[in-house]
Amino acid sequence: MDTALPVEQVAVLANSDVIRMLLPVLVRAEDVPLEGGTDPAFGTVRWRTLLCGDRTATGDMVVGIAEFGPGGTLPAHRHSPAEVYFGLAGAGIVTIDGIPHPMAPGVALFIPADAEHQTLAGEQGLQFLYIFPRDRFSEIEYRFSGV
Repeated sequence: MDTALPVEQVAVLANSDVIRMLLPVLVRAEDVPLEGGTDPAFGTVRWRTLLCGDRTATGDMVVGIAEFGPGGTLPAHRHSPAEVYFGLAGAGIVTIDGIPHPMAPGVALFIPADAEHQTLAGEQGLQFLYIFPRDRFSEIEYRFSGV
């Protein structure tokens, strides 16, 4: 018995979000361009969005790398989804609801939904992985304090 699907059905399945999210995705950070650094509301942070439903065949989470030069900043802000930071390089302080937390390689921080948080990089700069439980970065609405 032939169980092959007609070409038309295969094409529809290959383009469906359900099938796309079942496939492995490999992204090299060095192949993803830096964004940011142009909107003063975001301070001096730049980022690379590695996994995002708008750009990759993935869903359920957004993953990227935030990069700060020495003394770099991400001003106080909030957003509805929770977020996780995982330190990769350098050092800095992430202040969450008024409490400063040291950020360094190997440190994980959980930032609750709608918690006000900001980042200040140290003298060597700072780099961390960030993760949001959303399909697309465009679904995350940043609300900056004092704006």
